Amino acid sequence: MNTDPATLPECHEGPEAAAHFDSEVRFLLSVPRPLIERRERAYRKKVDANPSRRGPKRKSAVVAE
Repeated sequence: MNTDPATLPECHEGPEAAAHFDSEVRFLLSVPRPLIERRERAYRKKVDANPSRRGPKRKSAVVAE
């Protein structure tokens, strides 16, 4: 392991370090709503295509537009 102080990343300490960490984690874990909805639609389409699926079947959605 390289412990040379010249090559180590810059370390943050104190309350600003917690705020920085929190903002970075929120950024990494946040997923846009349209992406979640698109993934859910794809999952439902895949699940509904399975004819031997257990449990009650979903009714097909009819969009009247």
